[in-house]
Amino acid sequence: MSKGRKVIYPGTFDPITNGHLDILRRAATLFDEVTVAVVAGGAKTPIFALPERIELITKVVNTLKFPAKIKVEAFTGLLTTYARKKGVKTVIRGLRALSDFEYEFQMALMNRHLQRDFETVFLMPDEKYVYLSSSMVREVARLHGDLGTFLPKAVLSAVEAKFRR
Repeated sequence: MSKGRKVIYPGTFDPITNGHLDILRRAATLFDEVTVAVVAGGAKTPIFALPERIELITKVVNTLKFPAKIKVEAFTGLLTTYARKKGVKTVIRGLRALSDFEYEFQMALMNRHLQRDFETVFLMPDEKYVYLSSSMVREVARLHGDLGTFLPKAVLSAVEAKFRR
């Protein structure tokens, strides 16, 4: 793996969506190494356990154009602490709407306060994914709606299995 420009793409990824993958593809063209950092704890109660999320993300990453540039691992605690241990000073965050920007802007400023040389790079997904979120996917799944255009096939199967009655 390259020792060049590294970035972390953090998130819960519960589940990873085609919107996440769009951001990941873009990040892989801009950076030499992308670490998908899957949040192990936090305020959210995920439908998939941490090992399941890591397995699904890894399956999907292996189908991408640059799988060797992408690592998947779990992390807990502050993102800046994790990044410092990894020797990474940049994080990727996806922005879909103005409401995302307000939250992400606050997080970027807090992260920079915690670690002065920490930078956040915002990427916008393709317009067909602007409305897409894991929360919305979970809600559509709960109501047994069609998720085919929102999720990669491996993830689609896993989500459907979770919500079968």
